Amino acid sequence: MNTKMHTLLAVSCLLLQACHDSGAALEEEIPRLEVTTPLRQDATLTKEYVSQIHAFQHIELRALEKGYLQETLIDEGQMVEQGTPMFKIMPNVYQAEYEKARAEANVARIEYENTRGLAEKNIVSANELALAKAHLDRAEAEVNLAQTHLGFTSVAAPFSGMMDHLEVRKGSMVDEGELLTTLADLSKMWVYFNVPEAEYLDYKFNGMVSPKVKLKLANGRVFDQEGSIETIEADFDNTTGNIEFRATFPNPQQILRHGQTGNILMELPYPNAQVIPQKATFEVLDKTYVYVVNDENRLEQREISIAAELPHLFILSKGLEDNDKVLIEGLRRVVNGQEISVNLRQPADVLAQLDLYAE
Repeated sequence: MNTKMHTLLAVSCLLLQACHDSGAALEEEIPRLEVTTPLRQDATLTKEYVSQIHAFQHIELRALEKGYLQETLIDEGQMVEQGTPMFKIMPNVYQAEYEKARAEANVARIEYENTRGLAEKNIVSANELALAKAHLDRAEAEVNLAQTHLGFTSVAAPFSGMMDHLEVRKGSMVDEGELLTTLADLSKMWVYFNVPEAEYLDYKFNGMVSPKVKLKLANGRVFDQEGSIETIEADFDNTTGNIEFRATFPNPQQILRHGQTGNILMELPYPNAQVIPQKATFEVLDKTYVYVVNDENRLEQREISIAAELPHLFILSKGLEDNDKVLIEGLRRVVNGQEISVNLRQPADVLAQLDLYAE
């Protein structure tokens, strides 16, 4: 009898232990995972666009007359003021033509004065006086023309700027219209950059085109002057689907030069944006999802739309409500419909941890 009792007690203990282990296993099957809610905050996204830098004024200086280049008065890379002589083309022929025209004009003037005196005495007719006056006018016109040609032998700066490479040297024979150098006004710069059609439409419809932009130079440094978007071209480029913007930058230290490249930095504001951690998302094919915890603490797979990407964060355009509980850990260890135990964390604390991780 005692032996049977001992046997029954042993079996009962084993059954109780098995039930206890089974209950503990069931409890362990419901994981306790961190969740949070979307955060509302003002956000700013910086977009970069490859750009080309042009001088506000950039022209070619060409010879206005044919002749030998007698003097080069400005060196390459030198700043010149408006009206400063830069080149002198040998003026001997044009000087002689000018002197000849002046002499002929003096003869015509004397003849006119004599004819006028005779006309006053009714010795010659009014027609003869008019003819003498016409001869004088033509001679004076020839003087003006010769003086203009003579003036073309001196090439002066049409505006203040920096001279570029010399295309000819002293003593060279230059033809009319031959390139001498280029002149650039570097006081302010025009920076051109292309914006895709979809982004252009987003900017326009959402009123997100900022009038102020910055410029990142080729060495990675940001230019110390702020620029302003002044114009947007009228037409799209059908081959690229882009439209060209132009920003103007002051250039007081003349750091920027014609032909440079850089990246325009445009800040796009997202007021009261809904943001979630990037780590809370996963992709299936070409769509982005999150796990939302329902009232029964079960996971529901929810598709979301991303408006913009920030460091460690996504700005959402749709898909979530502000009070939705979003899973932020263990996404690879759970499945849709699974029950979890919720460890709710405040979104501000989650964001602070992300920033700390980034540092």
